[in-house]
Amino acid sequence: MSAVLGLPDDVRACLFDLDGVLTRTASVHQAAWKRTFDAVLRERDGDGFAAFTDDDYLAHVDGKPRKDGVRDFLTSRGVSLPEGEDDDPADAATIAGVGNRKNADFLAELADHGVGIFDDALDYLRAARNAGLRIAVVTASANGGHVISTAGFADLVEVRVDGVVTRARGLAGKPEPDTYLEAARELGVTAAQAAVFEDAQSGVAAGRAGAFGLVVGVDRVGQADALRAAGADVVVSDLSQLVDGA
Repeated sequence: MSAVLGLPDDVRACLFDLDGVLTRTASVHQAAWKRTFDAVLRERDGDGFAAFTDDDYLAHVDGKPRKDGVRDFLTSRGVSLPEGEDDDPADAATIAGVGNRKNADFLAELADHGVGIFDDALDYLRAARNAGLRIAVVTASANGGHVISTAGFADLVEVRVDGVVTRARGLAGKPEPDTYLEAARELGVTAAQAAVFEDAQSGVAAGRAGAFGLVVGVDRVGQADALRAAGADVVVSDLSQLVDGA
């Protein structure tokens, strides 16, 4: 490891997931998913429904494109819905409709709680830019641009590959490596010259599948072992630990 931010010498770019790595919005997403899925399950099973849990979020939803998260979780509960259309209303009994309900719940949660950025992440972003490293944000969220702008660090981000870009370019979402590879391509670096920073098991798996130069698991919720099992080269709970350990 070099003395520069705890990265291998040949790393030229840092590719960051957004929610849970840079911003304190992972919990906002999780709250919105719970509100949405609990309502869907209650409608199906009545008041005795089995609620959406933290484990459900980590196993089936975290880091994935919205529709994939809806489909994977509902499948785990034996629920099958038609795909529907992107503009389905939030009360439609379709994958798209449930996803749109979740997005409305997320925006409501965001309006209530705002967007916070982790101090260690902001320090690391600034240090990376000062060291001449290229910066991209890679997120499944279709609200990536809004979150980055609201959090106030858009000036530090050169490339953003979010849910809108993913859909427009026909990219496969995490755990496939396509979105991270697209960000590296836009920055003009190879996968081996880029480090991936992820808090989701699906995102770590994407980094491993893409053969990136370093895959950093960012464990803010106590899933270090799962991140290592998914393929993280190193796991930290705070990005300052990379600098301290360099």
